[in-house]
Amino acid sequence: MDIINRVKNILLTPKTEWQTIETENTPHVKVFTSYVVPLALIPAIAAFIGYGLIGYSVLGVHIGGIGWGIRYAIIQYVTMLGGTYLTAFVIDTLANSFGATKNLDKAYSLVAYAYTPALVGGVFYLIPAISILASLASLYSLYLLYIGLQPMMKQPAEKTVPYFIVSLVVMAAVAVVLSIVLGAILLTGAMV
Repeated sequence: MDIINRVKNILLTPKTEWQTIETENTPHVKVFTSYVVPLALIPAIAAFIGYGLIGYSVLGVHIGGIGWGIRYAIIQYVTMLGGTYLTAFVIDTLANSFGATKNLDKAYSLVAYAYTPALVGGVFYLIPAISILASLASLYSLYLLYIGLQPMMKQPAEKTVPYFIVSLVVMAAVAVVLSIVLGAILLTGAMV
């Protein structure tokens, strides 16, 4: 799998790319190591540079520094890596409830490739003042998840919307919980 072409295709021609991905039988560990791990470095490195070297100002007070950068980089990296697995696990667990085919490899591929806009959009963390654009880029992940559910998980068409809604709630909850937990652990030292 060529990572650059996969990113380009999933972002620009997702319906066609989901059909291609669906025919692949790639183990989730390979998708994790060859796709998610390298792409998760984008938001991590950008967060380190943005919050560690550039920083931002709040009411004229500069906030940032190497410690902040390291913490934000760890939060981004762990959230992306852990988030893909936790979300895939839940989507796979819910498969039977929506008449879908239970298959962790397919569920992980679905989530990993749906996370692509969030991973690539993490480049906006380079400049903390525009880091909100990283969140906006992540919204495209929702569309990718929606159109990828049926080909990847094989649920009946009439159950796509409920399966998507539950998956969406899980995806958002996983990201929020991981960010809060990691933020509480790692940023506590930065406040002292």
